Amino acid sequence: MEYSIGEFSRLTNLGIHTLRYYEHENLITPKRNSSNRRCYLDKDLAWIEFIKRLKDTGMPIKEIQRYAELRTKGDITLNERMEILTVHRESLNEQIKVLQEHMAKLDDKIDFYRQEIERTLKG
Repeated sequence: MEYSIGEFSRLTNLGIHTLRYYEHENLITPKRNSSNRRCYLDKDLAWIEFIKRLKDTGMPIKEIQRYAELRTKGDITLNERMEILTVHRESLNEQIKVLQEHMAKLDDKIDFYRQEIERTLKG
């Protein structure tokens, strides 16, 4: 199916300005119709969702650009793209570990307050 930029914007929950920015930054390359208007396809929808996931997980825009550039070169870049994602996953795992440590410390402090409140009420 083909989508205009307005339809695609609604489908992706990204503003038209953002879609144009992504195009300017070579993250997406929409086709053009006979009137030279941007024309998005279902495969573009899947790609945008992946870009959004990479952004949501903290991948820098420069790294997403690098990934997008490799993607346009086809299957000869599969190893390089896998390496980018592997390194990003390692970074996410480290962030998760740090966040879990923070959560444990917060849980300890909350438990302390619960005990203090109970002790004070029994007091």
